[in-house]
Amino acid sequence: EVSKAATGNLSVDIKPIDFVKLLRQTLADMGEAIEESGLALRPRLPESPVWIAADGDRLYRVFQNLIGNALKYSLEGSRIYLELTAADGQAAAVLRNTSREELPDRGDESRTDGGSGLGLSIARTFTEACGGTFSVQTQADLFTASVSFPLTRERPPKEESAV
Repeated sequence: EVSKAATGNLSVDIKPIDFVKLLRQTLADMGEAIEESGLALRPRLPESPVWIAADGDRLYRVFQNLIGNALKYSLEGSRIYLELTAADGQAAAVLRNTSREELPDRGDESRTDGGSGLGLSIARTFTEACGGTFSVQTQADLFTASVSFPLTRERPPKEESAV
């Protein structure tokens, strides 16, 4: 899928989706893994819908990967923050965690701690294939991943699920 996306051949089904609902669903589906991790996940999500145009299945996978990485690499007993904001025509979901390992100061690169790096590569590729922006920043032991999309005025037809 990553190689298909890199060549522009990844099929995406862009529809209006509620970003808040997608994040809540991802967190609910990962609830057991979050619970077992011993980490505290602190979501800060708006109460009202935040509408973006994206492929809900691909974006779900992005956040599965980001949250999974945070659960895997976070400092034991620490917190993971997931915040969604909407301002100036953009919706931005930012995930922050404190790494168990020392991180080099750098921007916009994958971790190089022996993992395959595929999780972040998939997250970037799927986000960009859906028309969003993906970035990673490290500062000291703080790891920050940001996924942003333009807000949309479109809404799904009533008979369809909005994801």
